[in-house]
Amino acid sequence: MFPHSWKLIMEQDINITIIDREGVKHQIEAPTDMAMNLMEIVRSYELAPEGTIGICGGMAMCASCQCYVLSETELPEMQDDEEAMLSEAFDVKDNSRLGCQIQMTPEMEGLEVELAPES
Repeated sequence: MFPHSWKLIMEQDINITIIDREGVKHQIEAPTDMAMNLMEIVRSYELAPEGTIGICGGMAMCASCQCYVLSETELPEMQDDEEAMLSEAFDVKDNSRLGCQIQMTPEMEGLEVELAPES
């Protein structure tokens, strides 16, 4: 019975909110079974102009996917490469994270972020 119930949890979409760079709030259903990160969700829903987000391909090397976490969602601890990139980025706030480093998992249910201005 346990593996069956685990499968149901893994295939569940989560509800997240993304505020784009124009200030428009988007309610998104994000899949948790495709190993996608927040940057890829923004790109797949075309919430930022082509070529303005995820420029480095999600390697934490450009900060084009920087966002501000508005919800109390508990995120994975920031790794050294993400911290280093944010230390060099523009418009950084205390709640800044790189979208490419936030994996879409069931724990991200209710996540609300605002995309940082294009730099």
